[in-house]
Amino acid sequence: MPRFAVVCNPGNRRVALFQDAVRAAGLPPARVVPWLDVLRGEAAFRPGETVRMDSPGEDAEVERLLRAVDDPARVEGTALWYARFTSAVRAVARAAAASGAVLLDDPDDVAVLFDKRLCHAVLDGAGVPVPASPTSGAAAPVVRDWADVRERMAAHGMPRAFVKPAHGSSASGVLAVETAGPGRVRATTSVERDTAGRLFNSLRVRRCTTEREVASIVDALAPDGLHIERWLPKATQRGRAADLRVVVVAGRATHAVVRTSHSPMTNLHLGGERGSLDDVRAAVEAAGSSWVEALAVCERAAACFPDTLCVGVDLLPATGWRRFAVGEVNAFGDLLPGLTGLAGSGAEGLDTYAAQVAAVLNRARNHRATATC
Repeated sequence: MPRFAVVCNPGNRRVALFQDAVRAAGLPPARVVPWLDVLRGEAAFRPGETVRMDSPGEDAEVERLLRAVDDPARVEGTALWYARFTSAVRAVARAAAASGAVLLDDPDDVAVLFDKRLCHAVLDGAGVPVPASPTSGAAAPVVRDWADVRERMAAHGMPRAFVKPAHGSSASGVLAVETAGPGRVRATTSVERDTAGRLFNSLRVRRCTTEREVASIVDALAPDGLHIERWLPKATQRGRAADLRVVVVAGRATHAVVRTSHSPMTNLHLGGERGSLDDVRAAVEAAGSSWVEALAVCERAAACFPDTLCVGVDLLPATGWRRFAVGEVNAFGDLLPGLTGLAGSGAEGLDTYAAQVAAVLNRARNHRATATC
């Protein structure tokens, strides 16, 4: 039977939920390996352990070591965070391989998943529908400032676009930009700027109404890398813009939550609300489309990362509910407390963490059966 080790921030709600799933499966508790130990070069694994990496977020000291910032709410420093985090992930992989442990998250996959430009190119190359982007792929020109953003939006016929930190998460630093001729610019964002010019995350989505204000934020974010995507009009549910977070475990879409908002950002921590999945399925079928095919789009996106057990796919339904695109694929997109599996997914009655434990157990059983044969 698998023996788990989880690389995480001890005490975080994510690891608590995973430990609950491990215990419910009748397995011994997962051995906790703190991210701080990894970053200090002190992490070690045991032969035969199954190693799961979880988010390094929500720990001030880990954030300080990864981004060299004095406040975890700061937005800047994502390029340094990416370099140090991917280095830490590769250190985990080396330590796991040296001890004979099995890793559930591939370091090359993680490196792509945490660079929106690279991830977009991988999805697009695999035929997964994605919003158009002038910054897709490693060969795309670097976005140096707001002038570059405006030039690329105009050149690609994008009066509305999302401008995202290449290595950001949870909508941190994202701007939903709208233009209508010279000087007519506004943006929706959760970024706040203090009197010293530093950028901070806020739980309040606000509107920037002048080009000067938008430019100052973009210029401050650009040195860390920016990704630009066409702003696709979304379908609505009860008058609110809607999208979905779909969790894919071992190649199969197992969980889905509808997120709705009056703002372009549907993230639940920014005031988004859970919508009705039954209503989404009914709207998709009424439009002559297929809910099964919508989930298949998510599975195709996850298939681009075959060596990573679990990803969270942000699925964007177009106006009318007939077509879908993938906005992002998230390495740690499984934090959906209380949500149980989709009917027919094989994860009925299981939360996202229990579904992952079940997938590992199933792999172990298949391995034993193959070895016996």
